[in-house]
Amino acid sequence: MKAILRTTLAGAILSLALGAHAAVDVSGIKFNDTVSVAGQTLQLNGAGKRVRIIVDVYAMGLYVPKVENDAAALMRGPGPKSVQIVLMRDLSGEDFAEAMIKGFNQNHSDADRARFQPRLDELSAAMRGFGKITKGTVVNMNQVPGAGLRVLVNGEQRAKDIPGDDFYAAILKIWLGDKPADSDLKNALLKNR
Repeated sequence: MKAILRTTLAGAILSLALGAHAAVDVSGIKFNDTVSVAGQTLQLNGAGKRVRIIVDVYAMGLYVPKVENDAAALMRGPGPKSVQIVLMRDLSGEDFAEAMIKGFNQNHSDADRARFQPRLDELSAAMRGFGKITKGTVVNMNQVPGAGLRVLVNGEQRAKDIPGDDFYAAILKIWLGDKPADSDLKNALLKNR
């Protein structure tokens, strides 16, 4: 009986120890193994940080229904998805929007940009409305089936949903496209930890 109790206790301690290390750490910012979007549990596909020249700008985690290391398959995959961005420095909403538009434009043809422009303008206006975004702020860009792209700042929805799975896939190209905002970040997001 004592041997069974010791084995059970050892297993419980091991489970707690493994659970304590479940989050992925990116320069002191922790990303959980899972998040919930639209009632579905999503898995952390990978996490990394965006560095501009030598400055850490933000840490980012990518959550998907099924872990995938192929960027194209990941972008076109159905269901909810989530990009979680944690700022590592203060930014203005204007700077955030301009960086997103630049990344978007680098990864899309003129025809694609024209097709997505009204929705991109909506997203840009929402981001410009953030005002000053301080270090530590968490921005979630969630794909909610049936609703579209939902932007949350520190857990609070800050704009109306922007429709279209195609638009969310187009936004993901900023980080996962052929000309990503940061190639090291792209590799980290596809690393599957």
